[in-house]
Amino acid sequence: MKRIPIINVMGTGVSKFARAESETSSSVTFSNSGSTPNGSPLGSDTEEEANDEELAKVPLQAPPRRKSRVMQPSMNEKMGNDATELSGGQSANSTITSVNSISSLLKEKLQLSLPQALRNSARRQNADYRLRAFVGFLFLCVVFLVGFAHIYYNQHVLQRAYFDKFRFNKNERMMTVYSSSGGEIIAARLGEGIPPDTGVYPCLPHHQRQDSVCLEWLQQTRLYLAHTKHEDMHCYHVTWQSLSPYYNPKDCFDWSSKRGHWYGAGQIQNMAYPLERGRLELSPFITGDVRKHSFGNVLKRYFLNSKGATILVDAETPLYVSINANRTNDFCLQAKHDAFAYINHLTPLPQLNYTICATDNMKTLHSLMAEKSLWDGLKPDELHAVHSLLSEPVWQISPINEAAIYNYTEDVIALGFLRQGHVLLSEEWQPSPGDFVLDEERFPSMEETINIIHRRGFRIVFSIQPFISTESVNFKDAVANRLLISERGSDPRIPALTRYKQSNSAGVLDITNNKTLPWLQTKLESLIMKYHVDSFYLDLGTAQDMPHYYKCQEPLTNPDHYKTIFTRSILSTIPVIGVSSAISRPRAPVFVSLPPFPSSWKAIKTVIPTVLSYGMIGYPFIMPGAVGGDVALPMSDNNPDNDFEVDLPDKELYIRWLQLSTFLPVIRFTHLPSKYSDESVLEIAKRLTTLRQKTVTPLLKKYANETLDTGLPIIRPLWMLDPADPACHVVVDEFSVGEELIVAPVLYSGSRQREVYLPAGVWRDGIDGSLRKGSRWIHNYRVAEDKIAYFVKMPDNTRF
Repeated sequence: MKRIPIINVMGTGVSKFARAESETSSSVTFSNSGSTPNGSPLGSDTEEEANDEELAKVPLQAPPRRKSRVMQPSMNEKMGNDATELSGGQSANSTITSVNSISSLLKEKLQLSLPQALRNSARRQNADYRLRAFVGFLFLCVVFLVGFAHIYYNQHVLQRAYFDKFRFNKNERMMTVYSSSGGEIIAARLGEGIPPDTGVYPCLPHHQRQDSVCLEWLQQTRLYLAHTKHEDMHCYHVTWQSLSPYYNPKDCFDWSSKRGHWYGAGQIQNMAYPLERGRLELSPFITGDVRKHSFGNVLKRYFLNSKGATILVDAETPLYVSINANRTNDFCLQAKHDAFAYINHLTPLPQLNYTICATDNMKTLHSLMAEKSLWDGLKPDELHAVHSLLSEPVWQISPINEAAIYNYTEDVIALGFLRQGHVLLSEEWQPSPGDFVLDEERFPSMEETINIIHRRGFRIVFSIQPFISTESVNFKDAVANRLLISERGSDPRIPALTRYKQSNSAGVLDITNNKTLPWLQTKLESLIMKYHVDSFYLDLGTAQDMPHYYKCQEPLTNPDHYKTIFTRSILSTIPVIGVSSAISRPRAPVFVSLPPFPSSWKAIKTVIPTVLSYGMIGYPFIMPGAVGGDVALPMSDNNPDNDFEVDLPDKELYIRWLQLSTFLPVIRFTHLPSKYSDESVLEIAKRLTTLRQKTVTPLLKKYANETLDTGLPIIRPLWMLDPADPACHVVVDEFSVGEELIVAPVLYSGSRQREVYLPAGVWRDGIDGSLRKGSRWIHNYRVAEDKIAYFVKMPDNTRF
């Protein structure tokens, strides 16, 4: 049979097309295997057979699935060529099948390749995002690790242990003091305000001190660190010397709750107790009136921590203090000169000098820091004066006229249950402050009146001041003899004037002038001789009452230094029982007064923390204010025969104040309980007087003798009974008399119950006589208006 030419032509064309596809596919396959030479002609069957033989010899890699489908037309082409040689009909059918197969394969390839490309692109994008996130996470980890390593290195590796239990990082200026168990007691940032780019270097040899570490921040400041050890107590001495007029040394201590509780200083504004609960802007550490200034009338540069550390600042440091200022938990000390508080510069540039002492027990540490042997040099009559103040009331009278004084003492005797005690006359006994003579118009026969008072068993005490009114008869003489503090920067003959109480214009005696003390002594001895005055009370004012531009003949460290010199000078010449202000403990038998308290429920709440703070900073003999508050007595009219009228404190407030005062070292009256129309007030006063005489006074005398030996206060905070009990550290409305009696007065209007905390031990309830176990709170403890909660310590072997 003859072949049809058209079919042959078509078959040949398809065969050639199939060969071309096979050629491409084979070329790709061998290219992948690396066995096909470039440029080889693949147009003949002979060459195909040769290649097939060659492929049989060389093992091929398995081609991808996509390529295997492309190769199928080549295999069909071979089959088609073979069939063509056998018969023409079979060749035509094979050719048509081959074309259909190629078409379907091309269509399938297109359908699969487009979605696959899209999926591959999405996968690549997701993989790219994951890679970027992973790289970012690694970067953050590296940054964190580097930062942590830097902080750890600076805070620990660079914190060199200069002394035992003391580390200091000179680059970050971080100081840490540790307990014997390794816990942090003190953490502080030293040298606040030093420019960050200032380098630190060891001091030059001629600036070194023996047994001290010396570091210098160039042209800014120099730091000295030293260490001493006393028994189990480690003390670290820190001294900053400013080298620049623009830098005032400043150290800030971490007072956050984890650092324990802080006590000391004296009276501060709002009387926070413990101290870290308060807030105070940076202020000069000088006495003043807390209603207008940062600090009260009694101060000491002493701070105690419940974890067992103290900070004691040198007296010559021009000290500024802040507590939790600028929303921080910092207690900051700064040395800074100014135009009033620290005008007399002991060094050209300010120096900050303080000592940190640490041990494991705060009570032991406080005992070691307390001033000992207060009885040294104490005369028998002085010890008797101490005991008389503890056991007898002080009657504070504003002397309007003789009748007022006479009638007041007569009313005391009429009560029948109160002892006579001391009659304290405020400064109104003079015509003008600074006269140092009685007003003969108001007290024409005062000599006889005082004799009567003495026969009644009272002692007479006059208040005196160092302020000389410009209206005083002595002002001209004081100016002529230059006995007054002068105006700084002016003619030294011109006195510096100030205001104090009723005096709108007054000079201040210059106690540093050698002529002043003999002049004053003569005036006071004349009073003693003529009126038989038993002793004096020194109303010294505060540092804020000094003239702003004061200048003494001998420079003062600060305006508070004046009262220290004045008190010591007067004590050497005349008898004194009390002072109104102090920054150093006066020698016994002098008692230090609490500041005046207004007659209010808010004021009574500040009495206990003030008493506790004064005792803790070294003033064990304190004289509280008047029962009911220090209400000023109004002046009477011009008729001297009329008794003066007074505004009495609120009755309930007076009773609660009397209950509180019953347990304090001195009980002072301005308003007698008999002045209230309600007879219950008088009955309550009688019972409290009996309680004081039988229970309280023996304890006061006992612990007064202990105080003279150990320096510990008579009135103590609860933590002194159990320093390891955290609850005792924060109780602000209870106190103990020595270690044997706990007092918990009611301090809120209308209240008939309160919360009471008892330290470890067994305590006998003073109201119902029951025994109560300590180390716990007594909730909703009922206290009637005529009762006060107190608890007496029982022996350790007491059993229920």
